[in-house]
Amino acid sequence: MAKMEVKTSLLDNMIGVGDMVLLEPLNEETFINNLKKRFDHNEIYTYIGSVVISVNPYRSLPIYSPEKVEDYRNRNFYELSPHIFALSDEAYRSLRDQDKDQCILITGESGAGKTEASKLVMSYVAAVCGKGAEVNQVKEQLLQSNPVLEAFGNAKTVRNDNSSRFGKYMDIEFDFKGDPLGGVISNYLLEKSRVVKQPRGERNFHVFYQLLSGASEELLHKLKLERDFSRYNYLSLDSAKVNGVDDAANFRTVRNAMQIVGFMDHEAESVLEVVAAVLKLGNIEFKPESRVNGLDESKIKDKNELKEICELTGIDQSVLERAFSFRTVEAKQEKVSTTLNVAQAYYARDALAKNLYSRLFSWLVNRINESIKAQTKVRKKVMGVLDIYGFEIFEDNSFEQFIINYCNEKLQQIFIELTLKEEQEEYIREDIEWTHIDYFNNAIICDLIENNTNGILAMLDEECLRPGTVTDETFLEKLNQVCATHQHFESRMSKCSRFLNDTSLPHSCFRIQHYAGKVLYQVEGFVDKNNDLLYRDLSQAMWKAGHALIKSLFPEGNPAKINLKRPPTAGSQFKASVATLMKNLQTKNPNYIRCIKPNDKKAAHIFNESLVCHQIRYLGLLENVRVRRAGYAFRQAYEPCLERYKMLCKQTWPHWKGPARSGVEVLFNELEIPEEEYSFGRSKIFIRNPRTLFKLEDLRKQRLEDLATLIQKIYRGWKCRTHFLLMKKSQIVIAAWYRRYAQQKRYQQIKSSALVIQSYIRGWKARKILRELKHQKRCKEAATTIAAYWHGTQVRREYRKFFRANAGKKIYEFTLQRIVQKYFLEMKTKMPSLSPIDKNWPSRPYLFLDSTHKELKRIFHLWRCKKYRDQFTDQQKLIYEEKLEASELFKDKKALYPSSVGQPFQGAYLEINKNPKYKKLKDSIEEKIIIAEVVNKINRANGKSTSRIFLLTNNNLLLADQKSGQIKSEVPLVDVTKVSMSSQNDGFFAVHLKEGSEAASKGDFLFSSDHLIEMATKLYRTTLSQTKQKLNIEISDEFLVQFRQDKVCVKFIQGSQKNGSVPTCKRKNNRLLEVAVP
Repeated sequence: MAKMEVKTSLLDNMIGVGDMVLLEPLNEETFINNLKKRFDHNEIYTYIGSVVISVNPYRSLPIYSPEKVEDYRNRNFYELSPHIFALSDEAYRSLRDQDKDQCILITGESGAGKTEASKLVMSYVAAVCGKGAEVNQVKEQLLQSNPVLEAFGNAKTVRNDNSSRFGKYMDIEFDFKGDPLGGVISNYLLEKSRVVKQPRGERNFHVFYQLLSGASEELLHKLKLERDFSRYNYLSLDSAKVNGVDDAANFRTVRNAMQIVGFMDHEAESVLEVVAAVLKLGNIEFKPESRVNGLDESKIKDKNELKEICELTGIDQSVLERAFSFRTVEAKQEKVSTTLNVAQAYYARDALAKNLYSRLFSWLVNRINESIKAQTKVRKKVMGVLDIYGFEIFEDNSFEQFIINYCNEKLQQIFIELTLKEEQEEYIREDIEWTHIDYFNNAIICDLIENNTNGILAMLDEECLRPGTVTDETFLEKLNQVCATHQHFESRMSKCSRFLNDTSLPHSCFRIQHYAGKVLYQVEGFVDKNNDLLYRDLSQAMWKAGHALIKSLFPEGNPAKINLKRPPTAGSQFKASVATLMKNLQTKNPNYIRCIKPNDKKAAHIFNESLVCHQIRYLGLLENVRVRRAGYAFRQAYEPCLERYKMLCKQTWPHWKGPARSGVEVLFNELEIPEEEYSFGRSKIFIRNPRTLFKLEDLRKQRLEDLATLIQKIYRGWKCRTHFLLMKKSQIVIAAWYRRYAQQKRYQQIKSSALVIQSYIRGWKARKILRELKHQKRCKEAATTIAAYWHGTQVRREYRKFFRANAGKKIYEFTLQRIVQKYFLEMKTKMPSLSPIDKNWPSRPYLFLDSTHKELKRIFHLWRCKKYRDQFTDQQKLIYEEKLEASELFKDKKALYPSSVGQPFQGAYLEINKNPKYKKLKDSIEEKIIIAEVVNKINRANGKSTSRIFLLTNNNLLLADQKSGQIKSEVPLVDVTKVSMSSQNDGFFAVHLKEGSEAASKGDFLFSSDHLIEMATKLYRTTLSQTKQKLNIEISDEFLVQFRQDKVCVKFIQGSQKNGSVPTCKRKNNRLLEVAVP
């Protein structure tokens, strides 16, 4: 669902006056008070017609969010409160929809917020134009060009921590849809003197500090730099660190921005190498030396810095050293080489550093232009953004301030011309009579400076090119001769009698009356700065560099292209650039942003009225308002005008059916506004005096209050009526529901009463019938009883003689039956638990029931044993069968048996299937293993024991080596004839083999095991299962075993052992083997 738009106006909820054109009365004091009032309420933007005044708040304000961008998108310029986004949107929509090229001129002094304003304009345009991968890439490159140019062209000054020390004009190119295609950047007058010297409290260009703070140790080593700022003479130390500025983070931002803009890695490295070379140039120092001919010359003190510079730039050290010490002058076919003294050497060094950095900056601009220029050749729409230095008035004003102020004079001239032109075009377009406007035309000041014959710049160039001794004083004398009578030029040496008594003018100065005020210029340095000479020897040395970038920066150093003609001066170059800029601006529709600095402390919430007043004067803002108000102060389209003021006339309220212009005519006639106060254009109403507009606003405010009261009255009446009707409807509904409820309740009461009465009547009837039935029953029972007694009497009389003969027997049988019945009932409550081992049983009550009592005990025990057995699984049954078998074989025969009863028979004690040690043994046995246990095999010769693995399968008995798992003996179960053991508490047993069998070749086996009972039982059961014959189990303390050909008696004796409770075996002789059992 589309967002609902609420139409508002610049005049709604206005703090002070949003448009200075409406300020009444108009003077300097009210102008400043209005700015201050709005500044105190965080309203930093104010209009002068279509011009935006921006006061730097020196803090972040929540007025640039994406939501704000959407608020101002596609809105009328005067629809919302003043904002830089409103001007940006107006310019962008005019470019996109009306196909008009635009330019946005941002002016103001250093620290007024010009750079931030240009960023906001570009970010707004980037936010509202089209989307897409290609478009987004172009937008990103345009936006990321700013950090690169700021790093190399901005510096901290006493007025601004991020002051632009160059002028920038960017043409952003758009296609027919309004999507950006690319851009072109032009730079003007980089303040290259800052490279070698900075005023107190200021810094060099940002990039030097960012490089030293943010570069890695590896990069610094490669560039032959150290992180300590104090190592470099070109860096100011008193303000090297700026509060709130992270140079290291900014360096990373710049490197990333260079990558986004399109710099290759080797290009970025080359740029940093040039920056490093400039830094190290400042560390070269000279010392004087006298030659034989008496001339002074200079020598480099420490050649280590020179060596590192040459390594960075790829220049031969001797070539660069000579260029710092000698100067070659060529005239026609002659070459004259002269030595440089120390002062000239330092001048040459600084000139090289300034030129190297200035040309690097120009190369950066051209390189960025290559990346961001439009790739297509279709017709383009252009929006220019001019961020250039504002008017400068310092304590000491030199050549730089002179040409900066000249540029501002030209901008003021074009501003006045374009503003008047725009006003005149609008009057003609709206068919309003044009009245001549008197204003100060600063063309006379521009002519004083730029006139080709007797302008100040022309005379400066003439002095620079004149042979002979040329100094700043000779230039000032020439100015005094030519400009003495000019009304905007003042000098102490002027022959005009007006200035004879003006002792405030020093001898080496001149003063110009600019449009913004008088400025006093120090003539010192004008000639040198205008010449901007770089000795040809240094140019040729730079051209010989092995560094490709440096070589390309000095094409004039190529010996094949020697040009003896003097290069153009700085003043003439700047004049030509300004002329090109003015020509460019005149082809575009202008939009103005005037930036004002509220204080010199760079602090928030401080508004210095004197400082602001000074800026208002030199920006010509009051004159701008007067130009705007010279004809009609306010103009507005008929539709929004009628929409805003229609409530002031009954005929136009609430809806006007006809054309909007007719409605406005009816409205103004109804309000009896004098005809000379307004005029009707083709599409707009023009109001001459702001008082008329404020009168309309006051009437509208009063009418809105009346309408609000009326709306409140109608609303309250509607609300009360609605509430009454709702209450009435609710009362009817409640009454209906209550009546229904009352009737239902009454019905329920009647119903319950009827039920109670019915129940009482039915009860009474039932009781009456019951009494009758009981009476009938008693009568019937009485008759029956009488009959029974009568019949009993008759029978007793009849059988009395028989009863006396059999009475004793009958009584005995009855008594016996009752005793037995009582016995069984008592036994039911005294039955013992179902555990088979529970031996409790109730005592018999009567002797004659003794046999019955015993039989019942036997039957109950058999029954609970069966119940207990039914709970067993097949595995448990097998275990109990083995245990039962062991009980039959060994109970009361073997002393070891009782200790084995509680031990479960596990069989596989070695876990052969899981132990990888016995994998080979497991693989060699295909049958199921019933027992796997380690036993001690008794040696037949000496009675000592050896560990063996005892394995019992379904058909065989096997012995294997415990360590290797190798099978030593294998005996089929059919060859086992008997197992012998003692009756004592030991684990010895003998396995007797069938005589003549293959397994019996070495005789019987004698073993010792901790699980004798289990092994003997399983061997017995397995043999029985396979051979169908019971294995003979012999239990005796003496038995014979066959050892090869001899029969040996094994005898068990009682005795104390050294090993504690472990039985020992000892061979006494060839016929006796004693086993000592503890």
